Amino acid sequence: MPIPEDVTGDEIDKDVRQELQSLPKTLADDVARNLVMVARLLDEDPEGAYGYSRVALRLASRVAAVREAAGFAAYASQKYGEALAEFRAAKRMTGNIDLWPVMADCERGLGRPEKALDMAGAPEVHKLDKAGQVEMRLVAAGARRDMGQLDAAIVTLQSPELAANSVQPWTARLRYAYADALLAAGRESEAREWFAKAVEADRDGSTDASDRLAELDGVEFVDAMVEDEDDEAPAPPKADESESDVEVEVENDKD
Repeated sequence: MPIPEDVTGDEIDKDVRQELQSLPKTLADDVARNLVMVARLLDEDPEGAYGYSRVALRLASRVAAVREAAGFAAYASQKYGEALAEFRAAKRMTGNIDLWPVMADCERGLGRPEKALDMAGAPEVHKLDKAGQVEMRLVAAGARRDMGQLDAAIVTLQSPELAANSVQPWTARLRYAYADALLAAGRESEAREWFAKAVEADRDGSTDASDRLAELDGVEFVDAMVEDEDDEAPAPPKADESESDVEVEVENDKD
């Protein structure tokens, strides 16, 4: 796949670059450039990112960072079985537990919420940092909702992290998930309160909490560039005289 000339491979994280040092330099550079493209396209063009990840995987399948990148590209493309396999491979290579929540979410994507809940209660969760534990809570709540257990999903999200006044990287998403669960359970006034709190914490626009809040408030957004369909185009001007009238005037002039 073509790679823009401005992509050198030096843009990747230094830890990933260190992993690639086990490869011949030319090969390491090629892998690095493909990994840069994966990172660039992951959000806006998941299928494109997936394509570059497959190239990197073909070149260096024994590098954990490559397997992890391939997992995230497959995950973003909703290829959950493939993503899970890559995440498991990366975990085996490194022993790192950080991928546990996204692996559980892959189980949800595969239609196995019960398995995701089993993973949420596994000893591995206690080894996660705070961000990982919050992510695991979000996945567990999603699994409860998959199973139609709305009240249990709401309880799952109730935590010290949700109640905290301080804003952390996960705060907006946690508040948003809680508001969405409340709304699904028919608790609209509480949902509105928590969507508002999510808006306060969402400094980088990672959620559509503001739109959801506006929707609950009955606010409709109108595109100013679109003409109002109710405005009728002016009727064409009517001729003052018919052709026959003109002919009569011409005849009169001749007289």
